[in-house]
Amino acid sequence: MDRYIFTQLLMPFLFGVGAFSSIVLAIGSLFDLVRQVAEAGLPITVALEVMALKMPQFVVYSFPMSLLLTGMMTYGKFSADSEIIAFRSCGVSVYRLILPALVLSVIVTGVTFFFNELLVPTSSQRATTTLTRALKQDKPTFKKDNIVQPEYKTVERDGKKEQVLVRLFYAEKFDGKTMTGLTILDKSQADKGLSQILNAQSAVWDSTKNTWDFSNGTIYLIAPDASYRNIVTFKHQQLQLPQSPFELAALDNKNPDEMSVGEAMDYLDQIQMTGDRKKILTVAVTIQRKLAFPFVCIVFGLIGSAMGIRPQRSGKATSFGVSVLMIFGYYLMMFIFGALGQAEIISPFLAGWLPNFIGLAIGGWLVAQAAK
Repeated sequence: MDRYIFTQLLMPFLFGVGAFSSIVLAIGSLFDLVRQVAEAGLPITVALEVMALKMPQFVVYSFPMSLLLTGMMTYGKFSADSEIIAFRSCGVSVYRLILPALVLSVIVTGVTFFFNELLVPTSSQRATTTLTRALKQDKPTFKKDNIVQPEYKTVERDGKKEQVLVRLFYAEKFDGKTMTGLTILDKSQADKGLSQILNAQSAVWDSTKNTWDFSNGTIYLIAPDASYRNIVTFKHQQLQLPQSPFELAALDNKNPDEMSVGEAMDYLDQIQMTGDRKKILTVAVTIQRKLAFPFVCIVFGLIGSAMGIRPQRSGKATSFGVSVLMIFGYYLMMFIFGALGQAEIISPFLAGWLPNFIGLAIGGWLVAQAAK
């Protein structure tokens, strides 16, 4: 029975992957690439390469949609052909009947994790780079002018946690190797009654020692009463700061949607030092969404099987239409809860996982109703 049901599930699943991948490809990339070919002179070969590089991302999006359609089509066919009645007359419960669909959903969940972590980030970044180069819109991967980077730490005052500025970094220019026109306000020793301002003509990063090598500068030591305690000039001065110049310059140019979960977590650690609450919440919600997304396969597999197993007589077109509506509803929930998470109304964890929890509750209720 398991082998029979599993083989019946495979063909609708492959049909769904092909159909939904084509739809997502057309909406997400094809129309824009055709416009670039017609208006901007993008070579067709480059357009095809970009499309191929973006395909893993579109295939990943199609997996949960395909499982929803697969459950509705396969178990709907069983129901229409009275095979569900035959199985149940032999003592097979509804819960046992949908087990092969859940096993397939778990397998696809693992495949989705693999795609999201190993293929999608690399291929998406390559697609972006290939397209910008072909259109001669190459931009540096780092910010070149007026780099401003604050660093905060959390302190407790009167029983409340507050974020206070401990360091403010500014550089006029960065050519990829050397930063020039630097000013650093350092209040990391403010609890000891000491702050300092560092001005330097230039600075380079020593990756072997993880230190900054400043050249031709002045350090102003400031007392609590705002008077200068000491002034020190230097030709060369090495200081340890928490980030390399590339991290400082590239921090505003990264897109967490094009990262793996591990890369996004490292990026979150970097921007937490800036104290930019809005960006921190955005990245935190994105990480939870990335972790939760593969499990949508299990949610849609459960809902699709439960809906298909109920007595009905609907064709492929009806199942496809219902699948599209349910998918739209899920992504609408994901957008709404993501916005609530970024507004700090709910936690990033709930923002990423609540759509799955709601979907599981709906799927469990549908299965219980079908089992009656």
